[in-house]
Amino acid sequence: MNRELIRAYIKVCTALKRQPRFIHDDLCSVLGDKAASYNTLLRWSKLFGEGREEAEDEPRPARPVNETTSDNVEEVRRLIENDPYLTIDKIQVETGLSHGTIVRIVSDHLKLKKITARRIPNQLTDAQRAHRVRICRES
Repeated sequence: MNRELIRAYIKVCTALKRQPRFIHDDLCSVLGDKAASYNTLLRWSKLFGEGREEAEDEPRPARPVNETTSDNVEEVRRLIENDPYLTIDKIQVETGLSHGTIVRIVSDHLKLKKITARRIPNQLTDAQRAHRVRICRES
């Protein structure tokens, strides 16, 4: 049973002045786990009681434009190269990108992770690894 049919049933039962708890019991006995939650049923029952006619969802705005462009990746890369101690919040202020987008760019595109407040590559190159070994042996 699709959402519109379930909502149509809720609409009819609400028009017949049935209690939401009984409507929910009916749906659970027929649909089992696939039944709408009680809170969802209450919300739709209230909407239909207030005069809503449509059982379909309201149109939603289109998905936001993807902010993970190559220009944004390069801008974040430049900021981190200039100051590896930058926090996500500071990068967010500098670029105007969302927190989630910056996290995605840093971890997925730039392959960086934060260690002791400094961003470093997830994978060291052979030259970086050799340099670190040499420094440790000198100490």
